[in-house]
Amino acid sequence: MSRGTAYRVASAAVLCAAAASAAPDYVVDVRPILERSCYGCHGPEKQKSGYRLDVRDIAFKGGVSGAAAIRPHDSTTSPLIRYVSGDDPDMRMPPPSSALPALSADEVATLRAWIDAGPSWPDEFAGRVEPDSVHWSLRHLVRPNMPEKSANPIDAFVRSKLTASGLAPSPEADRRTLIRRIYYDLIGLPPSPEKVEAFVAATEPNAYENLVDELLASPRYGERWARHWLDTIHFADSHGYEHDVARENAWRYRDYVIAAFNNDTSWDRFVREQLASDVFYPDEPQLTPALGFLGAGTFDLSTYSTAPVTFDYLDRDDLVTQTMAAFVSTTANCARCHAHKFDPISQEDYYALQANFSGILKGDVAYDEDAVVARERRRWDDLVRAADANDAAALLTAENESLVRAWLEKRGDGAAWTPLTVETFLSEGGARLMLDGNGVLVSMGKLPEKDTYTITASTVLQTISAIRLNVFAHESLPAKGPGRQSENGNFHLSEIKVRLFERGGPEPVDIALRRATADFNQDGWGIEHANDGAAGTAWGIHPAEGVSHYAVFELAEPLKLKAGARLAISLDQLHGSGHIIGAFNLAATGDPADRAVAIPAAVESALALPESERTEAQRTAIASTASRFLALDALDRLPPQTSVYAAAKRVAMPVGEPKPKPESLDTPKTVHLMERGEFDKPRDEIPPGALSALAHLPARFALNDPNNEGERRAALADWIAHPDNVLTWRSVVNRVWHYHFGRGLCDTPSDFGEMGGTPSHPELIDWLAVWFRDDAKGSLKQLHRLIVTSETYRQSSQYRAEAARVDGENRMLWRQNRQRLDADAYRDFVLTVSGRLDLTMGGPGVQQFAKAPGPQLTPALDYSAYDWKGDGARRRSIYRFVWRGIPDPFMEALDFPDLGLLSPTRGFSASALQALAMYNNEFVLHHSAALAESVTQTAPDGSALVDVAVRSVWLRAPSDDEREAFAAFADSYGLPALCRVLLNSDEFLFVD
Repeated sequence: MSRGTAYRVASAAVLCAAAASAAPDYVVDVRPILERSCYGCHGPEKQKSGYRLDVRDIAFKGGVSGAAAIRPHDSTTSPLIRYVSGDDPDMRMPPPSSALPALSADEVATLRAWIDAGPSWPDEFAGRVEPDSVHWSLRHLVRPNMPEKSANPIDAFVRSKLTASGLAPSPEADRRTLIRRIYYDLIGLPPSPEKVEAFVAATEPNAYENLVDELLASPRYGERWARHWLDTIHFADSHGYEHDVARENAWRYRDYVIAAFNNDTSWDRFVREQLASDVFYPDEPQLTPALGFLGAGTFDLSTYSTAPVTFDYLDRDDLVTQTMAAFVSTTANCARCHAHKFDPISQEDYYALQANFSGILKGDVAYDEDAVVARERRRWDDLVRAADANDAAALLTAENESLVRAWLEKRGDGAAWTPLTVETFLSEGGARLMLDGNGVLVSMGKLPEKDTYTITASTVLQTISAIRLNVFAHESLPAKGPGRQSENGNFHLSEIKVRLFERGGPEPVDIALRRATADFNQDGWGIEHANDGAAGTAWGIHPAEGVSHYAVFELAEPLKLKAGARLAISLDQLHGSGHIIGAFNLAATGDPADRAVAIPAAVESALALPESERTEAQRTAIASTASRFLALDALDRLPPQTSVYAAAKRVAMPVGEPKPKPESLDTPKTVHLMERGEFDKPRDEIPPGALSALAHLPARFALNDPNNEGERRAALADWIAHPDNVLTWRSVVNRVWHYHFGRGLCDTPSDFGEMGGTPSHPELIDWLAVWFRDDAKGSLKQLHRLIVTSETYRQSSQYRAEAARVDGENRMLWRQNRQRLDADAYRDFVLTVSGRLDLTMGGPGVQQFAKAPGPQLTPALDYSAYDWKGDGARRRSIYRFVWRGIPDPFMEALDFPDLGLLSPTRGFSASALQALAMYNNEFVLHHSAALAESVTQTAPDGSALVDVAVRSVWLRAPSDDEREAFAAFADSYGLPALCRVLLNSDEFLFVD
């Protein structure tokens, strides 16, 4: 049955039922209400959220967003009734601001009855959709026909529009202007005077095209265009907010972006690498820094510490905002509290986007740069997981049992332990420690809430490889101990510290510990917490109280003891209340550390049996223990991992403490739609997904395993990078165009919605999007080449009054736009012409400030105290350490963006403060002097000095008048002062 026949049959059935129950008639009763109160926003002339109430198909099935307001036979759940009745104050329809009449109670009742009855809607009033009703950015991408023949399609579209308006393009710029323009656009540096002169004199027909190819192949290209991307996603080297903690490893993402642009990574792969390189490319661990995209934004450490649920939603909000703005130019974040007021984005869509990121944490992510090492690490990590899970299938393979036997043979009967000779002992909490006749220290008397025991001891051993702590069950303790906790005899050992005192030595030496093992670990309170530097964690033994236990602490390096040496061992017990060790002693061994590890009592018992008599459970327990140790030993032998500030299931979070705080997330957190965006009003759980507005792509993701957080990110990456995602391909070509012309074809590069700009050349943006996707295969370098070799790009920027009268903003591109050097380019241009630019690539951000501790976690930075003569001062601006909340005053004056916010465009101001900064800042003064020194070494004196100075900065010879005026100025105020004037001139500051 055809759709039309189905509608006619359904309509007939509904009309018959309506007649029987006197249901409202669509034409007589319903349509007048909709015309008067609804069509103004959802009719033929205007459709908010892409929804129309004058078209039956859309009214019943939903507009671009897919969300229908009418649910036949069910007025109770129909959003239309909720909106027009005023039940939802945030979505009152019609809006009070619309000047449309609100519905009366009788009219609402009419609509209710109409919906519950069917509703009826005759074919002759079904209406139809006009193509123009879909917003330009959501329309299907089709390659437009070129309006005229042209060597470069860009010129065909631009000329066609100019001709229609009675305008003509400007002539090509002169070669000096062109080379300076293309250098600025593609690599962000000025050409040398020699390069300019060679290009101006070149006679080859392809001299310009060859220059373009040379610059695109330069490593400087990636540095320039990485800066644009880092602005777009608000990347910086610190958290932001009031606790502005440094991210010492964030720079590896910056280096990844530079390399990706230099390698011309295709745009679809660039998307996938940044959202889920670990999922798509598991055998390329060197791509892990790409995940720095997920950690690029701010981190509110205060909210993280005090309101974790609020933090989770707000942090994901920032990530949704960044991802959707950067890749698809969409303001999805505007649907956090209610459906987007202007674009077809529902609250469900917004929270579905959040759900894609609910399984990751931000922090330092460890990785191996070498794929072979990474595979080896995965092998041993898998074995550790199998051991922790007592996975018999993995542990009892022939290969693994062979490894286990070898490890057991090497361990033998374990280490030989020698008790330490206790000389002094002290309880800081006030307990009374007694040394009994067996060398056991027993805690008696007062029960402190928290305590630290300090024991000084000696040993007959000449070398120590490990220290053993025995905690004993004792009749005097609650539940026989071995702790003094009054309810169950547990204890919490927060930290153990070992120091060495040598006879005649000046100061005690802290002894580093490598690994801790125990015969029993309480869930969540494993022995590793006694050596993690965190006061809030500890080793506990619940529910295995009432029996003795032991722990072994391996030294990082075997310790050789001189005669008379003493060990001072501190046992911190700082967690809980009264969780104090009741009876204990200490021993040491000089045997190899792998023989000293602690073995669970059940495993020791199983090992005492002949192998043939062990049960499968005992074999599994033995294999689990041995496998864990041999895997950890193998992992220790691997090269140390590198870290990048990014996002993953397991991270080390920089929180302002001496070392980052380990955090992990086993399964994604549930995401709920928050009523009115209020975090204490959760409604339905929302599954991962994206926007409903793109008809050819799924709005919700079908995942094989919803608990696999990587699948969520990968699904979103596939949705963004899909060939049918019309937003993605329009967004990227428009963003690149923006940086070449100073303004995009759509002048809001991160907002293609109703409140964003309208394309000046819609056919051109579509042609470029299709060409970039299908012909260039996502190659940015090919896109650059197409744009910058066009006649449109190569036009002069000269003002023409007759053209300006028709198109004052140059939206039709009758000339090129003049651009001022941005902050980074100005600094790099100055470094270049002064001869001091250091082109070393990569590495940690250069901290061009003096740093001191601040009153809280945020440090105090002094940019004026930096040594501008040092090597770090000569690096390109892309390599600066950018402190989000404490900006460099000089760069800020030059309009470097606030990276607490997304910055898809750079603002350009003209203020007295800016002029003073460029004339008096220490950076400018220093490099004016450096330029003068360089000029003096090149030119003899007099007018030759002026010629060399002008040629170095302006890339041309001075005119006779300029030469005379500048020579007089230099005579009066010195050559450095003249160089400062040149570095502040419009001819230097602007690119024509």
